[in-house]
Amino acid sequence: MLSTSTRLRLQEILERIASGAPVSLSERVYLQKFADRDATVASWLRRARRRQLGQAGNGIDRLLADLDLGPAEPDEGFSPGDDDLGDWFRGAPSWLRRS
Repeated sequence: MLSTSTRLRLQEILERIASGAPVSLSERVYLQKFADRDATVASWLRRARRRQLGQAGNGIDRLLADLDLGPAEPDEGFSPGDDDLGDWFRGAPSWLRRS
C-alpha cells in the first residue's frame, strides 16, 4: 500500500513521463523501484510510456491502451521466430510464466 504522499509523487513523475517532460535518473529509479514491487504502479508506468509514444490513438487501440492490454514498447509484440509458447511469454509477469 502506498502512502498518499508517495502516490502523488509517483503520479507526478508519471505525468511528466507521459508528456515527454524531463525526468531525472534518480526519479526514474525511484519509480522503477515501486513498479517492480507493485502491479498497479507498473500498470501506471506502462500507460505513461504508451502516452509518451503516442500509441493511445483512437478506436480499438485506445480501448486496448485504456484496459492496459498490449505492450508498452512498440518492439515488445509477437515474435514469429519463437516456436515454444514458453519463449513467447518470456517477458510476461512472474505470475503468468510457466514454472
